[in-house]
Amino acid sequence: MLNKYARAFFTRVLTPFAAFLLRMGVSPDAVTLIGTAGVVAGALVFFPMGEFFWGTITITLFVFSDLVDGNMARQAGVSSRWGAFLDSTLDRVADAAIFGGLALWYAGSGNDNALCAVAIFCLASGQVVSYTKARGESIGLPVAVNGLIERAERLVITLVAAGLSGLETFGVPSWIGVLLPIALWVVAAGSLVTLIQRVVTVRRESAEADAAAAAAAGAPSEGGTP
Repeated sequence: MLNKYARAFFTRVLTPFAAFLLRMGVSPDAVTLIGTAGVVAGALVFFPMGEFFWGTITITLFVFSDLVDGNMARQAGVSSRWGAFLDSTLDRVADAAIFGGLALWYAGSGNDNALCAVAIFCLASGQVVSYTKARGESIGLPVAVNGLIERAERLVITLVAAGLSGLETFGVPSWIGVLLPIALWVVAAGSLVTLIQRVVTVRRESAEADAAAAAAAGAPSEGGTP
């Protein structure tokens, strides 16, 4: 849901900035690479140290590159399969860095193996959720489902909670630190539900596509008669 409405809003807001970068001779691919590098650095430098506030600020500054690069490509008329592939691939890298950085914190100074496992589950389930859609589309299915928690929701929930939890270092009462564990559990549960939604959708769409193909070829559908 956030991906549907927030992306359209921020695309309009960032359009002038995208146009400025094009005038400066910056390519969309360069923005994609720099944005991913910034997210990875912010996540893997700050999060393992427990610096959640500054890590979130750094990641947020760079995460909008995911909207800017596509905007630039459309304005320049250079949208391509390669650009879409690169963007999607590096999104997975950025997501892995965010949840990997949190897992490193809980495995180390955070000293919480359960939350380390939850963060790893968030990392893995997010990758699989994305894969199910990509794989379904690659075999010709629309995968027409809006999952409960998709990439935008995963990032917003996790980063907002991490940033607020990081305020503890500025004197905010320590109870605020509980927001991040809650967020990780929510993202983990929501990702599992989303994965199930997509698998069920692909199963239904594939059965419908197979039945339609069989009918078009004059063959009996499963369980039917000639």
